[in-house]
Amino acid sequence: MSKGSRWVRWFFLGLLVPLATGVAAWQGWAWWSWANQPVSEATAETAAAPSQTVQIQVPPGTAGQQIGQDLEAAGLIRSALAWKLWLRWQTWQNSEGDFQAGTYALSPTDPMTTLAETIRSGQVVQTSFTIPEGWNRSQMAAYFEREGFFSAAAFLAATEQIPRDRYPWLPEGIPHLEGFLFPDTYRLPAEGVTPEAAVDSMLRQFEAIALPVYQQASTDYSLLEWATLASIVEKESVVSEERGVIAGVFTNRLEQNIPLGADPTVEYGLGINQTKEQPLTWTQVGTPSPYNTYINPGLTPTPIASAGLASLEATLAPESTDYLFFVARYDGTHVFSRTLAEHEAARDAIRAAIDN
Repeated sequence: MSKGSRWVRWFFLGLLVPLATGVAAWQGWAWWSWANQPVSEATAETAAAPSQTVQIQVPPGTAGQQIGQDLEAAGLIRSALAWKLWLRWQTWQNSEGDFQAGTYALSPTDPMTTLAETIRSGQVVQTSFTIPEGWNRSQMAAYFEREGFFSAAAFLAATEQIPRDRYPWLPEGIPHLEGFLFPDTYRLPAEGVTPEAAVDSMLRQFEAIALPVYQQASTDYSLLEWATLASIVEKESVVSEERGVIAGVFTNRLEQNIPLGADPTVEYGLGINQTKEQPLTWTQVGTPSPYNTYINPGLTPTPIASAGLASLEATLAPESTDYLFFVARYDGTHVFSRTLAEHEAARDAIRAAIDN
């Protein structure tokens, strides 16, 4: 072969090798682009329909390759092989991270890498529950059972475990956590809503929101006394504008060693709820109970409900007043009185109006 022929051959080889390499690279990039594309295109309809998501369960310890196979089987990614190769690339880049166990709601309109990031960052399906201000443990338990979270009995049992090892600020010797389960709206992983998790969330919220208010205040109340008085104020304060006055009335009665005479404490002790049509009877008011503040002076042994922040604050800074009594009008408001005679007259007038 002549030198000229060899030169021509190497010339063409020099052209073909880069060309072939470029074609292969382009084909690889095209395949990867195809594999990373969403399985479904997002539309106005799918964007507005959360039901288009697919729930995937990732058990603890699931290998990344297995997750890819599960995603492909669920129709969420185009290729488990592409997922596997991408994981290897991530490992080589030292940026793979760990996949988080849990339940995920994934959309076929998301690229493969977006789905991977969702699982890596632990964006699991969450559920919420709301505890209103003034609810007691029994009301919470009934709510959780009614909503299908867990049984009322399981929740009540969880509230009788006092985790002072994790929350050392909890008062010693309390029989349950009444009054320390902070009322709020909570979000937890869907598979993680257990009685213990719910209780723990509410205790952490009390620690974060209520406890600093107490610690920064100048008060002679113990933490238990504060939470107890606030719970009674919460149950009596239907109208927020009256909260400070009601706290002032109870403060005056405590200072003068006058029984609080609070209906909600009697109801709590008897496990009943009075209504306009069925108010407390004299027999019920006279029934002995540690929670009967018509008979026993001072505070009840424990809180009777979960007080909100407003009642907790009002208890520490009650409105200065010379009122010693109040009676409910059954529209949420009260008539406040300074003397027993004024109080009895107001009570009789309200009852007469109801009877008529």
